[in-house]
Amino acid sequence: MIDPDGFRPNVGIVLARNDGQVFWARRAGQDGWQFPQGGMNTDETPTEAMYRELAEETGLLPEHVRMLGSTPGWLRYRLPRRYRRRHQKPLCVGQKQVWFLLELVASEQCIRLDHTDSPEFDTYRWVDFWYPARHVIPFKRRVYVRALQHLEPLLPSSMISD
Repeated sequence: MIDPDGFRPNVGIVLARNDGQVFWARRAGQDGWQFPQGGMNTDETPTEAMYRELAEETGLLPEHVRMLGSTPGWLRYRLPRRYRRRHQKPLCVGQKQVWFLLELVASEQCIRLDHTDSPEFDTYRWVDFWYPARHVIPFKRRVYVRALQHLEPLLPSSMISD
């Protein structure tokens, strides 16, 4: 599903532990790291897509997390030309995303990267809240910064480290 401006609707997920560290995962078979994210189906709301993607990419279910909030609308990024699929119609020029902040309330042992037949990630680690904004692939950096700026005020004070 591509909107009239060429953007694919998508959701992004910032999953935080009770110490404020966030889930940072490596794409399977690659050396790129990112937050969980994924495209929306035509019949899904952003929240429904977020829970589906969360389960597909981490094995976590709604009862394993607490939603702390989301961005107020779409955040967009453009794909560099070399990443665009030129022979696909309609042409996707980038993604528009609603970002969600979740707190892990279950044991970390509930995380299952091998939950599906074709896992998105092959490993993960917990990093400081702002670490991903400095280490994501450059074309996503601005949207990561904007998402984290929106979501940081939603962190409970008990999760903010000094």
